[in-house]
Amino acid sequence: MDLEIYDKTNNGVSDKDTSLVQDVLEYAGKYLDLKENTEMSVTFVNNDKIKDINKEYRGVDRATDVISFAIEDGDDDFPLIMDDEMANEIPENIGDIFVSIDKVAEQAEFLNHSYERELGFLVVHGFLHLNGYDHMEPEDEAVMFPLQRKIMDSYGLKR
Repeated sequence: MDLEIYDKTNNGVSDKDTSLVQDVLEYAGKYLDLKENTEMSVTFVNNDKIKDINKEYRGVDRATDVISFAIEDGDDDFPLIMDDEMANEIPENIGDIFVSIDKVAEQAEFLNHSYERELGFLVVHGFLHLNGYDHMEPEDEAVMFPLQRKIMDSYGLKR
């Protein structure tokens, strides 16, 4: 996976946390059998920035933990027609995830588990949204949440 990680936080994110995000998303990509050249980004921010993003794009004036912006949703008005070999060579950009590191710390403490577990959980959660999974309807939640748990458990970030 071609993963770009951006740190827009006030105090910086550790190399250990950046490596965890890289590793868990690589693992999740293989778990979903995504193409090797799948592209996406993760941007670390603080509560003030994610609050602004949440307000602008979702109309909710509060900080949240993770926001995903899927790029390709399958509604292409002008699809390119190509053979399978050519299609496999073209990278697929699935989108961008924004994670509040403040919320990671707050929720890890509240839920009484590690910062690493919460960070991994949030990026996997956002990653699944980028791949078309959702939890707004009970039938969708019944698919997404068990998949999320399987990825986290098999990676080694059990609750």
